Amino acid sequence: MTPRPEVEPAVADAHRHGWALVLAATARVARDLDLAEECVQEAYAAALASWARDGIPNNPQAWLTTAAKRRAMDALRRDQTFRSKLPLLVEPEGTQAEVALDEPAALDPEDVVPDERLRLIFMCCHPALAREAQSALTLRLVCGVTTADIARAFLVSEPTMAARMTRAKKKISAARIPFRVPGAAELPDRLHAVLGVIHVLFTAGHTAPSGASLVRTDLVDQSLRLTRTLRELMPDEREVRGLLALVLVTDARRATRIDADGRLLRLEDQDRSLWDRSAMAEAHDMIVDGLRGGRPGRYVLQAAIASLYAEAPSYDQTDWPQIVTLYDELLSVWPSPVVALNRTVAVSMVSGPEQALEQVAELEKDSHLARYQYLPAIKADLLQRLGRPQEASIAYRQALELAGNDTERVFLAERLAGLSGG
Repeated sequence: MTPRPEVEPAVADAHRHGWALVLAATARVARDLDLAEECVQEAYAAALASWARDGIPNNPQAWLTTAAKRRAMDALRRDQTFRSKLPLLVEPEGTQAEVALDEPAALDPEDVVPDERLRLIFMCCHPALAREAQSALTLRLVCGVTTADIARAFLVSEPTMAARMTRAKKKISAARIPFRVPGAAELPDRLHAVLGVIHVLFTAGHTAPSGASLVRTDLVDQSLRLTRTLRELMPDEREVRGLLALVLVTDARRATRIDADGRLLRLEDQDRSLWDRSAMAEAHDMIVDGLRGGRPGRYVLQAAIASLYAEAPSYDQTDWPQIVTLYDELLSVWPSPVVALNRTVAVSMVSGPEQALEQVAELEKDSHLARYQYLPAIKADLLQRLGRPQEASIAYRQALELAGNDTERVFLAERLAGLSGG
């Protein structure tokens, strides 16, 4: 017998690191997203009792995968039995080939996606689903991101996001969308959605939407691995290289984003000598290549902006005018209010905080940013620089109400306390 206090953390760790791969393997047997998810949930629930009785297995992920796949095959057998006994309910012949139950589904000749998790992302990014539904559903089921954190990433409430994912799964079932790996010819049509999923995954890892840690290294490492695999799969796609460069140059600062006490450090306070120069150099080459070949896309431009921040000798020596120019180009290819808000930071360094504050005031009218904590946080910083501490205090309190990450909350609280004299 293994004490339950030892089993529960083991199951939680297996869920955190193995959920996506267990689901991917099960989905290839079940050929149905809802069934696969249900079987995986049952496997994790069964692990609590089984591991307490028999001990924690040496390979928890393999144990969970086997348990989930067996449940999927049992469910398919029950379904086939039900159909054989009620012939009136059997679909006409030729509608869909039955899956062999004793073996995992064989690899299709066009199954050109080598990574199990990436394969499942391409599956979920079906063009029949709305783009945001593709991303949200994939992040939840494939990447294990919570519904609450996905809602924060898309700047909507948790119930709204849960409803969107439910509708997406119902559409998959009702429309009989085939749960299969797309062929090589179909990959380009799904690439934009796949890149979007990986980018949101990285963003959720780079600054965790909730929890005690600023960074979720498992999500960051997962996004980096997926992007490298995608580059091997589609080496001629500039936006794939752009996303890889963006991930590399942004994550190069990971070791310096908090101090020894776990407090958040702003970019201007970070020790640039500790940044990962090899990652920055790899990113730089891809960015230069991406900027040469015609009009760049959003990921190449984002990477170029991040690279300018990283390559400057100091924060004050950053090429702010060039960053504003790149943001202008980025807004032309990706007219996002978040991009417009980020641009105001560079504008404040070129034209002063007052002009940037005017632009922030305009962005406050955009309902998409109503739940975005960085808008009042940026506003508070601009007001503080303008010598308007009372207004800055109000903005910091608004940012605190919206922030879900504990490290960011401590930072905002300290900034607020500094305004009020402690």
